[in-house]
Amino acid sequence: MIRSLLVANRAEIARRIVRTCRDLGIATVAVHSDADAGAPHAREADAAVRLPGDAPADTYLRGDLLVKAALAAGADAVHPGYGFLSEHADFARAVRAAGLVWVGPPPEAMEAMASKTRAKEIMRKAGVPLLDPLDPAEVTAGDLPVLVKAAAGGGGRGMRVVRELDALPAELDSARAEAASAFGDGEIFVEPYMEGARHVEVQVLADTHGTVWTLGTRDCSLQRRHQKVIEEAPAPGLGEELRRTLAESAANAARAIGYEGAGTVEFLVSPSGRAYFLEMNTRLQVEHPVTEEIHGLDLVALQLRIAEGERLDAEPPAPRGHAIEARLYAEDPARDWRPQTGILHRLEIPGLRVDSGPDGGDTIGVHYDPMLAKVIAVAPTRAEAVRRLAHGLERARIHGPVTNRELLVRVLRHPEFAAGRMDTGFLERRLPELTAVSDGDESGPLAALAAALADAARRPATVAGRLGGWRNVPSQPQLRSYRAEPGGTEHEVRYRLTRDGLLAEGFSDVRLLGVEPGRDAEPGREAEPARVVLVVAGVRRTFEVTAYGDRRCVDTPQGGYAFTALPRFPDPTDRTEPGSLLAPMPGTVVRVAEVAVGDRVEAGQPLLWLEAMKMEHRVTAPAAGVLTALHAAPGRQVEVGALLAVVAAVE
Repeated sequence: MIRSLLVANRAEIARRIVRTCRDLGIATVAVHSDADAGAPHAREADAAVRLPGDAPADTYLRGDLLVKAALAAGADAVHPGYGFLSEHADFARAVRAAGLVWVGPPPEAMEAMASKTRAKEIMRKAGVPLLDPLDPAEVTAGDLPVLVKAAAGGGGRGMRVVRELDALPAELDSARAEAASAFGDGEIFVEPYMEGARHVEVQVLADTHGTVWTLGTRDCSLQRRHQKVIEEAPAPGLGEELRRTLAESAANAARAIGYEGAGTVEFLVSPSGRAYFLEMNTRLQVEHPVTEEIHGLDLVALQLRIAEGERLDAEPPAPRGHAIEARLYAEDPARDWRPQTGILHRLEIPGLRVDSGPDGGDTIGVHYDPMLAKVIAVAPTRAEAVRRLAHGLERARIHGPVTNRELLVRVLRHPEFAAGRMDTGFLERRLPELTAVSDGDESGPLAALAAALADAARRPATVAGRLGGWRNVPSQPQLRSYRAEPGGTEHEVRYRLTRDGLLAEGFSDVRLLGVEPGRDAEPGREAEPARVVLVVAGVRRTFEVTAYGDRRCVDTPQGGYAFTALPRFPDPTDRTEPGSLLAPMPGTVVRVAEVAVGDRVEAGQPLLWLEAMKMEHRVTAPAAGVLTALHAAPGRQVEVGALLAVVAAVE
């Protein structure tokens, strides 16, 4: 029996494992980097061990330090979570060699699936359907598009879709470099890229006595940069024969490598309904909650019981209903999915299952994945589950860095998604539509008006020491300016409060509740610094306004808005030299193109690559010109706004 477990991970999955251990009566030991010293996972475990440093390579990827931490804390087992060392056979062996229980599959099974090229050879022998690989040197225009993939690792790293033959050599080199940097292994391979395919996977669970469960299907087709965004179970729209093929193939894959524990077999499903093996993840998946919800299981608890030698029942419980999960990321989808950092002041999503990494008040840094939380809805039908998730996200209170919340809601309400017509290219095709600011939509301007009215109510309370009542607000015209985040749209709010009521420029039928034409404001019905009620065309709408410095977060039942309050008189010295390339985020320069000061460059030409939050971002020349300055070098840490290079336009 496991008495004490070290969780060799961080954030959401570490908290998830600690929660189950608490239910099972198992003591827990957390590990944390210096950046995570105050993180929830370190606070919630029974004990915590420091891993000196911030970068993953110095902390969570140091198997030797993790084993020492387990022994020092008196743990007798290690759970790797997912990511980091969860699929490293050598780490599993080191854990076992130290006399600890490894909560995961045998190292030999992990090794068999560690290389995607070797995994496909094993699957071919096991009769699992495959896509035939291509020789990179013999790819022709007729083979396009093709997918370049890293043989090791995952998460979209070292992966490129190539649609033009001339671009293939550069993309091969780029994928090799990224794979070597991310996984320490630059091996890559090329296979056909299947347009319109769906990403469907099967959860497997196997004990040490030969029983293998397949727990239905999950659809993970909604992806950005080959990383999943929305997942659901069961996968919609699959015929019974295809479901049977997927289950049998997944079970055969697990048996072929002597698998034990929780794992996932992933497939591409063509538009014609044929399934092809993609890879096997020899660990728990991020999206495991949707399977848990429809089967009524705790997969972490089952992992622990299997590690203790318990037998599974002959058959798993039957699924019921539908579950869908959205990954809430600190990122700006409209700006090339740029990760965001800063203080997460508030994170409240009532009525749904929320598996989160940070809590309100925690800081989102640059060292780790930008996922804040997984939000899961379950209902008797898919339509109800989708509606519940969209509604819950809309009503969430998420104050801090820009997130993908609005994109998630729009996807969930998109007619094609609602009909179950999605594929791995859905977000790439629909991104402009899903991130566009709708012309004529008054929601943003109304939220900015509410922020201005709340700010006005806040000022008298500060100056006079009284509650912010509208009797204290001057009747002369008021002007406030706000910049919407994300998007950068500027809202200039002009209004007056008179005996004729609220007069807001650009709004023909808006009044402030409690301020009736011809009457003084009613006591108890006045706007407050944190709450403004507007009557818009006869419909009462409530706006909750929270201020954090110059940041204003406005929450409504229809969605949330964030603004930066702009100064009335901008600093005239706040200027940047034309052609300057500024760091779009804090991060590390990982590569610099073969260019030198004085070289001519073309618009869009890659100049350097930044790594932040486990993602690599390409910085390109903004226009054709001459490179007049280059302040980047591999390994250099940069802050947001740091000058990286200057390209002078040539007439």
